[in-house]
Amino acid sequence: MKISTKGRYALRFLLDLAEHKSDGFIALRDVAERQKISKKYLEQIIPILNRSDVLNANRGYQGGYRLAKEPDKYTVGDILRLTEGSIAPVSCLDYEPIQCERCDDCITLPVWKGLNKVICDYLDNITLQDILDNSAEMIANDYVI
Repeated sequence: MKISTKGRYALRFLLDLAEHKSDGFIALRDVAERQKISKKYLEQIIPILNRSDVLNANRGYQGGYRLAKEPDKYTVGDILRLTEGSIAPVSCLDYEPIQCERCDDCITLPVWKGLNKVICDYLDNITLQDILDNSAEMIANDYVI
């Protein structure tokens, strides 16, 4: 499994909105500048997030984007599933029930199921708020004597 630029940038975009949530609606250009991501690329990610009710959008003067829910309601797993389509390590696990014609005889299937469980358990238990809290803790512990 390899997370694409789209998935990584969507996560950074949503983290930026979470970090600046007290600012209200955030202009796309501001996020693009802070995150050093092309505004054009972010414009391609926005529709995916909008269709899934992840964002609230406001047009016009003072327009921009903000999270539809609190940062602790978004998991990394959910965000990556939106942008990547699947986070399964092999394609035969993309659908439930498994549609592979060999699934009944596949001796490696338990390996892939186990790996998928570890990936999902990990990513589904990290929220945007967890990442922000961890970042704040790292900054607080960064001192020099």
